Amino acid sequence: MRAPMPAMTDTAPRPAALRVEYRCDPLDALLADPRLLAVFGFGDAAAAIHADPRYLHVALQAHGDAPFECWFVAGDVQCGRDAGIAWSADGLLQFGALEIDEQGDIESAAAAAYARLQAWLARGDYPHPLRIWNYMDAITEGEGDDERYRRFCVGRARGIGRELAPGELPAATAIGHPRRSSRFQLYWLAARDAGIPLENPRQTQAWRYPRQYGPQAPGFARAMLPADAGMPLLLSGTAAVVGHASQHGDSPAAQLDETLANLDSLVATARARRPALATHFGADSRLKVYVRDAAALPQVAALLEARLPAAVPRIVLHGQVCRRELAVEIDGTHA
Repeated sequence: MRAPMPAMTDTAPRPAALRVEYRCDPLDALLADPRLLAVFGFGDAAAAIHADPRYLHVALQAHGDAPFECWFVAGDVQCGRDAGIAWSADGLLQFGALEIDEQGDIESAAAAAYARLQAWLARGDYPHPLRIWNYMDAITEGEGDDERYRRFCVGRARGIGRELAPGELPAATAIGHPRRSSRFQLYWLAARDAGIPLENPRQTQAWRYPRQYGPQAPGFARAMLPADAGMPLLLSGTAAVVGHASQHGDSPAAQLDETLANLDSLVATARARRPALATHFGADSRLKVYVRDAAALPQVAALLEARLPAAVPRIVLHGQVCRRELAVEIDGTHA
């Protein structure tokens, strides 16, 4: 009697739950992909609007090439607009975005935006924000506690409506528009399953900053390790801060080196939980580099060429960092 044949197993590689790419294809060609969750265009080189809710324009000028940032997912995507929120989802992950005309009051705008975000997350199927971006005008304008970033932090906390536990904090970025837009722009990546917020042992947790940085400590984690191993490590906006103090205020080069040291520390922290992550940035990393002063863009771009492997894709943007003495901030993904 012939023995039964063994069951066939599918050895095809599993599609990545999230894949971030920088692409120069025409926008409509990118939007034709049913597995495109979101696509971002930067500065004057990109369309300001598009009917497809998966497209978002970010009003920061790129230095040099200005590719689209694309988020691809494993499943086919549904998308739409609901009460002023653009969204798309594939069953595991959701992109969402909203904009508010702030009319010079960033605290109220942030409070309104985050109240809407909390309500959206609470009533939907993707209740866990993994990664959030905040873009606003003149982020460091104003003195003392009237500084706009400090007022934003107060408004964000007021909109959320309760103190988040450390395990609930998303990874996040907050950057200022060098050119006035009167818009507060908030967008996010949320998931069905919560990730693991990570902290950098070289830095004080942002939510534990002392009072000298404002009446409300910033509410974010330094990085997020998603529950799905098919997703990259999500890195928050990172600058030359050690402990809670800014470093090397007179040297963009030294600040960049300190920032990269902080990112290396975050990668090492994540690898303790997920050893399959690459030890160093490479072809599977994606970095967005924000440079406060337009005049420093060529210098920072040249320093990046010298400091990073050529294989690391990156976009360099003119964007104001949330402390006046900081020249550079970097966020991104790493797999």
